[in-house]
Amino acid sequence: MTGSMAAQDWANLNKYKEANIALEKEVHSEDRIVFMGNSITEGWIDHNPEFFNNKGYVNRGISGQTTPQMLLRFRQDVLDLKPKVVVLLAGINDIAGNTGPSTQKMIEDNIFSMAELAKAHGIKVVLSSVLPASDFPWAPGLEPSMKVIALNTSLKQYAEINGHVYLDYFSNMVDSNNGLQKIYTYDGIHPNALGYKIMGPLAKAAIQKALQ
Repeated sequence: MTGSMAAQDWANLNKYKEANIALEKEVHSEDRIVFMGNSITEGWIDHNPEFFNNKGYVNRGISGQTTPQMLLRFRQDVLDLKPKVVVLLAGINDIAGNTGPSTQKMIEDNIFSMAELAKAHGIKVVLSSVLPASDFPWAPGLEPSMKVIALNTSLKQYAEINGHVYLDYFSNMVDSNNGLQKIYTYDGIHPNALGYKIMGPLAKAAIQKALQ
């Protein structure tokens, strides 16, 4: 995609447009689960492809995206697919400032709006914790670790108050410096194959809880 085209399609609505049309034509969507997120969601297929085999799991991650971009594409990439559950993992790129400065409230507002849209359409919501992060390779020096903890605290509280499932990746992957354990990552932010093998069972358990 050229720079001018990317600017015109800020939320990257074209990425999954054709795949969504194909899915919407499928009759058997009763077991569909949509994973909505950024590169950590998108990269899951590359590092742990078997997780998405034959379970009705649909990956709608887009690398680099922030919560306002996800909110713009939420109807197309989640609601229109009519899943039973959406697993939402978002916020780390906002903390990194990928689309400009973001306060915690701005991030929360976008995530909460997506959760409320899903709930209004009868879709169960799994709110994922942001993964631990002590620094960004592409934006060093921002010291994100405490911002991640504060956002996760808010997400957990919101989930409890609104009857959503909180999916806690953070506690299972954090090191003593509030970063991502080195065995689970190749760059301090993105999970490697072992990291996704930790995340997979946690996600499955959260989905089952949401479906109950």
